Formats: sequence, structure tokens, C-alpha cells
Amino acid sequence: MVHSISINGLNALDAAAREFLDRTAGHNLIALYGQMGAGKTTFTTALCRVLGVREDAVSSPTFAIVNEYRSAAGDPVFHFDFYRITKLAEALDIGFYDYVDSRCLCIIEWPENIEEILPEETLKVSITVSPDGVRTLTWED
Repeated sequence: MVHSISINGLNALDAAAREFLDRTAGHNLIALYGQMGAGKTTFTTALCRVLGVREDAVSSPTFAIVNEYRSAAGDPVFHFDFYRITKLAEALDIGFYDYVDSRCLCIIEWPENIEEILPEETLKVSITVSPDGVRTLTWED
């Protein structure tokens, strides 16, 4: 079944993030696909905010590759950005499977760069931008 959520501007982000978390409960591996500027990091920030992560703690891990945050409940949230990854070994060197096997929420930006090592249970979410700026999240289960 195909699911989608439309985001009609920044004011709708937190509601969309809450709805997304409700509708995808039980999935801890979230891969966000989308062109540069589609809003992957912005949506990740909204997800973290809804989970109670301090907003000032959330940033793009483009150079660090992975950032770890804590939800309001104290649970780890791992945020990956594989934009600069050119070899799978780079993802493996940071202990990617250790993070994935932790059963903690893992949000992955630019997953297409590590597609071959994504676990089968990864929820693949596309973010598209319409000409009027509306973002649409789409996934299938």
C-alpha cells in the first residue's frame, strides 16, 4: 500500500512529522530520498523536535556522517548523511551495522549512496517538491 503526506509549508512540518511517526510506528530505519533542497534535513529536524530532541542539537551530519541525539524519553536517535560517501567501506568504517542493529531510530539522508548495504526492513521514503513548493512524503509498505 502506498502512503503519502503533503507538507504545505514550514508551519505544517510538526503536524506532518507527528502524523508520519504515528503512521510508521514500528519502523526504526527510515531512508529519506529526495533531490538537493527537497527538505530531508528540515523534515528530520521536525521529526526530532516532535520526539523531544533539543532543536539546537539537530544539524546536518554532512561532514560527521552521523549525529546522535536524545529524545525526551532519553532514547538515542541517529541521523546519517551519506551525501559525501563515495565508497561503501566509509559507511562500514563508522560502524553502520552497529547503529542499525541497535534498534534505535535511524534516519538516513542520501541512502542511495549506500543502497547495497541498507537492510531489507528499511522504510524508503521519497520527498518530492511540486512547483508550488508543497513537499510530499511517499512510502510503501
